[in-house]
Amino acid sequence: MTIRKLLGTLYFQVIVAIILGVLIGNYWPAIGIDLKPLGDGFIKLIKMIIGPIIFCTVVGGITSMHDVKQVGRVGGKALLYFEVVSSIALVLGLLAAHALHPGAGFNVDVNTLDAKAIAGFVSDAAHGEGVSGFLLHAIPATFFDAFAKGEILPVLLVSVMFGIALVMVGEKGRPLVAVVGQASEVFFRIVGMISRVAPIGAFGAIAFTVGKYGLASLLPLLKLIGTFYLTAFLFVACVLGSIARYTGFSIFRLMGYIKSELMIVLGTSSSESALPQLMQKLESLGCSKGVVGIVVPTGYTFNLDGTNIYMTLAVLFLAQATNIDLSLEQQLTLLAVAMLTSKGAGAVVGAGFVALAASLAVVPTVPVAAMVLILGVDRFMAECRSLTNIIGNAVAALVVASWEGQLDREKMAPIALRCGRKAAVEVVKQG
Repeated sequence: MTIRKLLGTLYFQVIVAIILGVLIGNYWPAIGIDLKPLGDGFIKLIKMIIGPIIFCTVVGGITSMHDVKQVGRVGGKALLYFEVVSSIALVLGLLAAHALHPGAGFNVDVNTLDAKAIAGFVSDAAHGEGVSGFLLHAIPATFFDAFAKGEILPVLLVSVMFGIALVMVGEKGRPLVAVVGQASEVFFRIVGMISRVAPIGAFGAIAFTVGKYGLASLLPLLKLIGTFYLTAFLFVACVLGSIARYTGFSIFRLMGYIKSELMIVLGTSSSESALPQLMQKLESLGCSKGVVGIVVPTGYTFNLDGTNIYMTLAVLFLAQATNIDLSLEQQLTLLAVAMLTSKGAGAVVGAGFVALAASLAVVPTVPVAAMVLILGVDRFMAECRSLTNIIGNAVAALVVASWEGQLDREKMAPIALRCGRKAAVEVVKQG
């Protein structure tokens, strides 16, 4: 690859932007903090288009199946996969905390903690608490309210219902299906335009994070951060890597294939910022439009592997730091609660912290006020949460497509265990 061509690639531009952002935030923190609107603006641009993209993709995917039973089968398999893998992530976070004891030695007196700094997060967590609150939150006040608020779950519900209704209408609905397809092309062109300013957004977001909290704030809690990053890496390499190998592709080649999206996520700390591009990449990789349209948007609510690891690890860290012993029963209760509260943690910045507050509110043995200990470094862990989430959803789409026989193995050759067109054709013949 020539230098000129390298300079023109999005992932290289984002890497340079992240490095510059770290330098600005570290050496000129005031300027770094003032650059926050650049990151916020980019995420708002992406959120602006997320609703229409999900609607068009989900509706297009469902109508391409021509069978409501098939839609239910794909959705059922996806949810089963999400629950199994999410449970593994939760347990892994728990085991990592027991094995490495990141909070040991802090000896923090809970009576000296000031909860004012996290009052806003606790207030957010209290909204829609419990199963009923979560389910009611998924239902928008009106059809268009789902798009106005830009939240994934209500948009997903409306999209699925609309797509199924179109399939049931039959031939009379075909013209509308064509309109949705044409609108999808327009919206993805808009995504392409927005993606060009991704380096600017990543630059502003990372400069603010480093400028606001400082690299020095990492040092006291370096053991927690290191434990989390190590656990997430092991989850991706071993758990997702094993699933990928069983399906016939390499997890590391997949990560190389979506490197531009990973760089955007790294810079913005939000996996939502790369959702539209990820869906396009997966379709190009051989996943059917129907599977991508159902699995990926659903995964952004139900398959947050990085958030799951973070939640159980963080709770045990806080317990260790405050010298609170959690019984086996309390830890099992935490797993059950975290499985629910993590579902409400959308792929936006800070949502994992809110979900953690919700979990502590239900398991009150560890005081919510203890969250102030990790408030300063949460943004540095948000990158890892989001990266793990997006990789997990990419794997999920490929796995479900493989289960459904809707994965084009020849197109998947770039990430297959045996590279090359000839090898891909052999895999197709064997499968």
